[in-house]
Amino acid sequence: MEDRAHPHPTDVSLVFPPHPAWVRAARETVRTLLAATGHTELTDTAVLLTSEAVTNAINACAAKQCTAPVTLSAGWAAADGRLRVLVHDEAPGLPARRSPTHDDETGRGIQLISCGADAWGICTHSLGRGKATWFELEHRAALGAPA
Repeated sequence: MEDRAHPHPTDVSLVFPPHPAWVRAARETVRTLLAATGHTELTDTAVLLTSEAVTNAINACAAKQCTAPVTLSAGWAAADGRLRVLVHDEAPGLPARRSPTHDDETGRGIQLISCGADAWGICTHSLGRGKATWFELEHRAALGAPA
């Protein structure tokens, strides 16, 4: 049984100001977690989805002039062994799935998360102000390796 008061030793979190310079640090935090736990097969997808969720949070903060820190939490769900990544910001409003045109340079974040994750959602309860975008990825056996 998971002890929520004492997170798993491989859970990580990063609290940072809502500035685009921190997107790389968020990606590297997730990359390092996956390397340290031997789940490198999830790296490309996890890093891409983390980048999208963090960028969405930072953009929401900029649009709403919210200066409160953004929080990234990542770790393994004890019940099913899924990687769970959660990005919380205090900007009002919820992210929405958009329909960008071929030439649009933004607006694909939620689409990428919804297509790339095994599960995902947006939470507005139990987090104080704001909201959190979260996603989960199932452990996948490496190609060519026995399952």
